Amino acid sequence: MKRRLAREIAVQSLYHMEMNEVTAGDAVNMLSDEAQNEENEIGANAADMKKIDEYVRELVSGVTERKAAIDDMLQHYLTGWQVDRLSRVDRQILRLACYEMVFRSDVPPKAAINEAIELAKHFGTDESGKFVNGVLGKLLQALDELKPKA
Repeated sequence: MKRRLAREIAVQSLYHMEMNEVTAGDAVNMLSDEAQNEENEIGANAADMKKIDEYVRELVSGVTERKAAIDDMLQHYLTGWQVDRLSRVDRQILRLACYEMVFRSDVPPKAAINEAIELAKHFGTDESGKFVNGVLGKLLQALDELKPKA
C-alpha cells in the first residue's frame, strides 16, 4: 500500500472538507474521481486509488470523528498559536499526524512525524516543515500520557 499517497489524499480531503463544507465521503470521492483523469494533480491513477481507498477513508473519518479531541491536544503544544489561526494546510497535516500518533497503533509515531514534515514541505510554506516538526516533537514527548486518554 502506498501510505504516503494515502496521507496526501487524506490531507487534501480534509482541506476540501474545511473549505467547502462537504462530508468526508464526498471529499474522498471527489479526489478519487479526479484520479480517474490521466492528467490529475494528485499523482495517482485509478489502480492506486483502488489500493488505498479504504485506508484514506479510515484516516479521513478518524480525524473527522476525533477532531475536537485532536484540536485540544494540539492546542496544548502550540506555543503562541491557536488551532483556528493556523494555515488550513498546516492544521490538516497536524490533525492527521496527531490522529496517527495517538489513535492508531499501526503507525510508529516517528514515522507519522516524518510523513507530516514531508507533507508540510510539499503542501505548506517554507516554514511549515519546521513548524510541524516542532509541534509534533512536543506531542511525542507526552505521547505516553495522551494514549491512555484516547
